[in-house]
Amino acid sequence: MSPQVTGALLGAVLALSALSFGFWGFVLVAVFMLIGALVPRLSRGRFDLGAGINALLGRRSSS
Repeated sequence: MSPQVTGALLGAVLALSALSFGFWGFVLVAVFMLIGALVPRLSRGRFDLGAGINALLGRRSSS
């Protein structure tokens, strides 16, 4: 699946959760999506916290 399609699907899920469950439901869904994305990386040992923080801050890519 391309990054554009993935982003569109994630945006649709978050938009629907915000409309259906309100702000805190939106936050809860977003947290669970983040956990679901991190668990496979942690189980394979491919998660680098420093690289993730640097990517969020725009210092370098996360790949």
